[in-house]
Amino acid sequence: MHALVYVGVNAGLALISWHSGQDWFVFPLAGWGLGLAIHGAVVWLSAGGAGLHERLLQAERAKLRRHTE
Repeated sequence: MHALVYVGVNAGLALISWHSGQDWFVFPLAGWGLGLAIHGAVVWLSAGGAGLHERLLQAERAKLRRHTE
């Protein structure tokens, strides 16, 4: 989700920047990109992100079982 927002917002900023004839959009692109990369590294490497989907799926299944019983 974060990557989609990053791409969408920065595409809009690039259009505005190019329309004004300046290349200032690279600064938010680089800064936000660095933050996004760090966030991704923390989630997928340090926090065990590889099993995140499975843990969320199991939690949702447990909630559904409680509601149906």
